Amino acid sequence: MNKLPKQCPICEAGDLTVTGFYCRNCDSRVEGRFVAESPFAGLSPEQMHFALTFVRCEGKLNRMEEELGISYPTIRGRLHEVIRALGYEPGKEEAVSVSEKERRKILEALESGELSYAEAMRRLEGEA
Repeated sequence: MNKLPKQCPICEAGDLTVTGFYCRNCDSRVEGRFVAESPFAGLSPEQMHFALTFVRCEGKLNRMEEELGISYPTIRGRLHEVIRALGYEPGKEEAVSVSEKERRKILEALESGELSYAEAMRRLEGEA
């Protein structure tokens, strides 16, 4: 099965909105606006495999060395790639940069469709 694209394949700039689902078993259709975002949606198949292996090995890099047959530095490098693909910088802690009241306003605007997922994330991270 194909992955949902994150951006429009025509203009390559617009965020896509999922508007329907279909069940082949019972011939049901569900229509509306659905958020199809996941922090893991942007990972490549190789990065997703690495992340799943990381979880299965309980984050123990020495077990990953054995399972994947690659060196510790290579594993650390791939882990940093996955961390960056998820939108974080390795070694840096997240800081809450918006108040609880502002966070709620941003999430309400996202839910009502006034903000895109990307814009809401920028605002939640403190970028105006």
